[in-house]
Formats: sequence, structure tokens, C-alpha cells
Amino acid sequence: MDATKKNLVNNDFSDIMLNRHSYRKFKKDVKISNEEISEMLEEAISAPSACNLQSWHFVVCNTPEAKEKAHSVMMPFNYPQVDSASTVIFILGDTQSHYKYRDVWNKAAENGQITVEERDKVFKTFLPLYEHADRSFLEKDATLDGSMVAMQLLLLARAHGYEANPMSGYFFDKVASTFDLDSDRFIPVTAIAIGKPDEEYTKSVRYSVKEVTDFI
Repeated sequence: MDATKKNLVNNDFSDIMLNRHSYRKFKKDVKISNEEISEMLEEAISAPSACNLQSWHFVVCNTPEAKEKAHSVMMPFNYPQVDSASTVIFILGDTQSHYKYRDVWNKAAENGQITVEERDKVFKTFLPLYEHADRSFLEKDATLDGSMVAMQLLLLARAHGYEANPMSGYFFDKVASTFDLDSDRFIPVTAIAIGKPDEEYTKSVRYSVKEVTDFI
């Protein structure tokens, strides 16, 4: 993917990252097209993932009906951003992504990105690891992948000229079924409200690096 060809409003990395803040209220009259949302997601899925499994799935809520479903699974303190955002995107982890794992590596071999021998090595090492993994392992892996892509989406929202708010205050056991997804396969990781802010953000205090780091 050639990011230089993307139509980004802001391509200043330090500004995008260091001035990212969570907003809880957005301008209700701002619409984000499906085309632009798809562009943001296409950019976001350049994120790394464990063994290139890409264990993520997105549910985009940007219609009144979809946002009503999003509202129904949220805890009340997240209603303001869900009800006012231009779009709410749920990111779920796919615990069965390894079922189509061969497709990714076969395509890479066909495109000449890797050799057939390198592909077969992957099939003999990483693939059995997932095929014989327990539920806990698959959930942790999918959560890691979902978290990676979520962070990129938060930053890309700013690059496209919007602000965003990541949310985990919802009823986890209701998310997949509310969106007609298999709850055994898909696990919620986070939800992101995106739009143009209609209020100031709340300034947060960060721990010092010394408090959270050990050099060994």
C-alpha cells in the first residue's frame, strides 16, 4: 500500500500521535461516507498481526438503525459519543482466522512475495500452532491483533481530519449477537466513535516513564 497516494488531511506524524485526545461529544450534522470509512479501514489494516493472521473484523455503525444497535449494547456513560458520532466502529477479534490462513500465504507465494519453500515452512510451523491451540490462546491472539488495528484507526481518524474516542464500556456478551455475528467466533476488542468534536477534550495526566519502566 502506497500511503503517499492517500488523501490525508494531516500527515504530520508527531501532531497526529502526540495531540490525539478522546472526545465525548461530536457534531451530529457531520457525515462520513462509506468510501472514506473504507479508506480509513484499508489504511488501518496495514497494522501488524501475530503470524500475519489478521484476526480482526469490523462492524461500522453509521445509520440511525445501526447506531441504535450500538447504543443498545453500551453502558450509559458512553451514550454521548455513540449518539453524536458520525460513525461508531466496533472492532472484534476473529478466533477462527487461522481457518483461512492458507489463503494468505498461498497468495503471497503466487505473487512472488515469498518462495513456495518459505510458504510451506509457515504451514508446518505457525499453522499447527493455531490448529491445536486452546480457546484462551486464540482469544488472546485475536485481542492483540484487534488492539493493533484499533490504535492505527484512532490515529488515521485524526489524519483524515476527525477525532475519535475508543470505548470498552459496553456489554461484551451482547455485541456479536446484536450484530448477527457468531459469538463463539468473534470477540469484542473495542469500539471507536469518530467525528468532528463539539466540545473540548478532558486533559489527562500520564505516569512518568520512570514509573512504568524497568531497564534491565
